[in-house]
Amino acid sequence: MRPYILLESNWKYIKEQKFELAILPWGATEAHNYHLPYGTDVIEADFIAAESARKAYEEGAKVIVLPTIPFGVNTGQDDVLLDINLNPSTQQAIIEDIVQVLDRQGIKKLLILNSHGGNNFKSILREVGLKYQNMFISFCNWFQAMDKKAYFDEYDGDHADEMETSLMLHFTPELVRPLDEAGEGASKKWKVSGLNESWAWAERKWTEVSEDTGIGNPKLATQEKGERFFNDVTDKVSRLMADLASMDMKNKYE
Repeated sequence: MRPYILLESNWKYIKEQKFELAILPWGATEAHNYHLPYGTDVIEADFIAAESARKAYEEGAKVIVLPTIPFGVNTGQDDVLLDINLNPSTQQAIIEDIVQVLDRQGIKKLLILNSHGGNNFKSILREVGLKYQNMFISFCNWFQAMDKKAYFDEYDGDHADEMETSLMLHFTPELVRPLDEAGEGASKKWKVSGLNESWAWAERKWTEVSEDTGIGNPKLATQEKGERFFNDVTDKVSRLMADLASMDMKNKYE
């Protein structure tokens, strides 16, 4: 039993504990090019949450990782077979129910560890936070925590790319098909220039953007690149967890 993983814990242990921070990993179930499994985002969330929590726990942080939510927002992929969509309103209902439990039981901090680019929790946390003002609710995107240029040769992708493929080669190589079977991950850009920049946004229709469902070339991925990135990103995420766990709720600002 890893004592910081709720799924592996038992009532004999749990009933004696006082946790400062609950961590909710959140993934998605969707196609990842031809070579990665549909559960890529879930697997990444599981591994990164567990290892980050281990490092924080061994520093003395009182953290507990909740089971990963396996479905995310996939509204732009409605025509991709078995890409499972949760609407943002459904995500809000799930978060609110979980926050209600934590609040009632005295765990006043929640970190959502996001593993899917289609999930955006800002507006949800604003609304839920207004109802539960004695709770501290936050989220992080682990895939944005590091400078990908320092780890990967092809760093411009964001789905089934070199980064994700390298991580999966490190985590579950038996689930990764040979890279010569992978698509190139080529993607189309918007004809409207503002939509290619960060100040304007519209949802992409995935099958009109990518032929293989990937965005980013995975061909140069290696297990070694994935391991190096994993070690560094979990160092950074564990620091966030430890800092949140120890944060004084009455003195949060400098």
